[in-house]
Amino acid sequence: MLTTKEILQRVRMLEIKSRKLATDLFTGEYHSAFKGKGMSFKEVREYAAGDDIRFIDWNVSARFGHPFSKLFEEERELTVMLLIDISQSGEFGTVHNTKRDQMTEIAAVLTFSAVNNGDKVGVIFYSDRVEAYIPPKKGKQHALYIVRELLSKQPKGKSTALAPALRYFNNVTRQKSISFIISDFLDASYEDALRVAGKKHDIIGIRLYDKMDMQLPDAGLMLMEDLETGKQKWVDSSNAFVRKKFQEEFFRVSAYSREVFRKANCDLLHVQGGDDYVKVLQRFFLSRHK
Repeated sequence: MLTTKEILQRVRMLEIKSRKLATDLFTGEYHSAFKGKGMSFKEVREYAAGDDIRFIDWNVSARFGHPFSKLFEEERELTVMLLIDISQSGEFGTVHNTKRDQMTEIAAVLTFSAVNNGDKVGVIFYSDRVEAYIPPKKGKQHALYIVRELLSKQPKGKSTALAPALRYFNNVTRQKSISFIISDFLDASYEDALRVAGKKHDIIGIRLYDKMDMQLPDAGLMLMEDLETGKQKWVDSSNAFVRKKFQEEFFRVSAYSREVFRKANCDLLHVQGGDDYVKVLQRFFLSRHK
């Protein structure tokens, strides 16, 4: 548990790093990726060559005897929601930092990207239950509050259950939003909840995993603990069959999450601990723009 002084120091460090990344790297890409997600009616004017005939206002056209087109403008203000997995499995990490540390950093960068763009941003923290909800707001002070909560929020639950968080999100957020789910997705049975939420919101999953989640080292007999259940087990990592089964389970979970997101028409990004998540996000933003 971090002290108040340590939290404030980390908030400051994380603010400097994430604001710089958001300003230097993501402002243009973020705007391009998500602009035009909502359109609002602006006015009616006389039809001009090149106007989309789908937007002809037939009532006004009939009244004046010649065609008129409806004009729309982009709803620039977006609502960004972050669904952050703070279950115990996030405390694992073998490369530089834990999955929770990396989730926190990515969430901070996305928060400042949204705030820099004049958008609202809110957060749902979850484990096997909804742990906390921060309603969407704008502004730097709100972003700093979110960063403090990212660094200090301690879960009551240990395991991971995305479905309740998705249902809560769908109920509490009335308007369409851009949603990032940041998790290791060591979970099952969230396909129905994701499909329902995906019909209403633009959802992007960011799956974080550690190198050792995927591949056991050949290190002999190891005592392994499931951080979410507390169960311990001796594993002979020098056994090739054991390492193969361990890797197969990782790929099974990967395939499940990939298929669930595909069926729900939602995007899923994969980030390995120690990798440059900035490049992953940039590629995604640019692909969205194209």
